[in-house]
Amino acid sequence: MSSKVMDEIKQIINLKAQAQPTPMEFELAYQARVAMDRIRFAIKHTEQFAPHTDQMEEARLQLLDALDRLASAERRFQQRFGARDVLSSGPRIELAGNGSQITARQR
Repeated sequence: MSSKVMDEIKQIINLKAQAQPTPMEFELAYQARVAMDRIRFAIKHTEQFAPHTDQMEEARLQLLDALDRLASAERRFQQRFGARDVLSSGPRIELAGNGSQITARQR
């Protein structure tokens, strides 16, 4: 096999590996989702039952900021691994019509 073909095969393997989330990334995405649900719960309850003081308003704002940050991280995960076209900005991996071949091509 020529060096060029070997380099292309290595590139395909590397791109495929990068396109798959690791178990740690799945775990972090799951934990972010759980934290978001708990923050929403806390915000709802503080709005309903807590006294409306300046300190509670500041706490609500801090919770909303934390929720926004987690939602942003979760969206990035979804964009990276949830979308069909995972490698939209770079080389792309495609399966042939019969699913038997993998080819890399530049956009």
